[in-house]
Amino acid sequence: MKQKSLGLNAFLNGLRSVLNIIFPIITFPYVSRVLSVGEVGKYNFSNSYVTYFILIAELGISTYAIREGAKFRDNRDDISTFASQVFSINIISTIGSYVILFLSLIFFSKLHAYQASILIFSIQIIFTTLGTEWIYSIFEEYTYITVRSIVFKVLSVVALFIFVRHRGDYLNYAAITVFSAVGSNILNYLHAKQFCTIHFTFKIDWKQHIKPILVIFASNIAISIYLILDTTMLGIMKNNFVVGIYSVSTKLYTIVKNLIAAVLTVTIPRFALLWGKRKVREYRKLLLQISDVLALMSIPTAVGVYMLAPQIVMLLSSEKYLRAVTSLRLLCPALVFSILSWVFSSCVLIPANRESKVLLISIVAAVANFILNIILIPKFSENAAGFTTSASEIISLIMGIYYSRDIIKGLYIKRFWLDILTYTVGSLSIVLICWVGGILFSSTFAVIVFDVVFSILEYALILVGVKNKNAMQVLDYLFTRRKR
Repeated sequence: MKQKSLGLNAFLNGLRSVLNIIFPIITFPYVSRVLSVGEVGKYNFSNSYVTYFILIAELGISTYAIREGAKFRDNRDDISTFASQVFSINIISTIGSYVILFLSLIFFSKLHAYQASILIFSIQIIFTTLGTEWIYSIFEEYTYITVRSIVFKVLSVVALFIFVRHRGDYLNYAAITVFSAVGSNILNYLHAKQFCTIHFTFKIDWKQHIKPILVIFASNIAISIYLILDTTMLGIMKNNFVVGIYSVSTKLYTIVKNLIAAVLTVTIPRFALLWGKRKVREYRKLLLQISDVLALMSIPTAVGVYMLAPQIVMLLSSEKYLRAVTSLRLLCPALVFSILSWVFSSCVLIPANRESKVLLISIVAAVANFILNIILIPKFSENAAGFTTSASEIISLIMGIYYSRDIIKGLYIKRFWLDILTYTVGSLSIVLICWVGGILFSSTFAVIVFDVVFSILEYALILVGVKNKNAMQVLDYLFTRRKR
């Protein structure tokens, strides 16, 4: 199989992430003005609740399939057998997930007020399974799913302005969100036949698959606790208004995080392939390169979001959500720590078959998150949730480095840490730019445009000035393209 360009895949996945960003940027300001804060809170509580059942349906299948499937992708018969067995396990877990969901709706009376919106969001469970996006990751095939995203995002935006026009239309908003997220997944399943033959089968090698899948699943559940439990606990311990406020912070945080993570996501199958074929030198070279690029992106982004938090909240929601500024700023450190933690879990420990270590890391971080939320949420509400998320990501990063220490030994040398220092100092210039922008302009939009444009320019000039390797490679590429 011809090896795909990581640069092209990163661009395509980045474009897909941008589309996922544009959708809420277009829709959320409109929705936050049309719907009440309580309705936004009900929407987000239902969405976060169903996410647990999506996790149950997924098990650890996607991560496991990408890691193991990358070894078989050059042989259609082998990958077809593997994919069919994994898909069949996924169907069984999906049925189990729906059974548990319906039982929870019957026995927990507090959920009755959310029943309609929960059932709408639950459509995602089966369509996520049918989507089999792990097949596209195995084959590093991002062109199709990027084009598909464009089509369905455009249709969803049109539907939003038609069907969400008054208070009380939050169920329509939920249905459109589901359509946008998984509406095309049946097409994914049909299109996947170009890469392998996939069907339901009872001939499953349970001994081979089930243990690593369940370990990864347990890790995913633990991770979800400190990523999603914040919203759930706020809904239980506080009220829909607080959930609505925090949902603005988490939505903006997730948008930015996913954009940065687009670079990392496309490399995970390559890491699995290189480690599986014991190409250690190439593996370590790629790991150092990805770590450096992600640090280059995440550090200034976190500083920029912190400085522009009031303007971002105003632009993407409204004045009634300004209370979300503090919790958004408390989430900013997590932008750096979560991305770097992801490097060690998905690019080091998982390819090296150390999913048990990922599970341990996830459990420790989740327990810390839960305990801190119990202590802090009663007094600090959504701000406590923002703080505990960042604290949990720091714990995950420290433990990830510890359990990867034999693989990364001698990798992060002096040059890497000098680059980190450069990115940190360069990011401090963003503080100055944002301060100047606040003095020069009163318009929220004007402040954002000025700060973003000049922060990027100044940061880039600093990198070029110190002859940063990544910056010089970009310049060389641009000059080469211009000569052609």
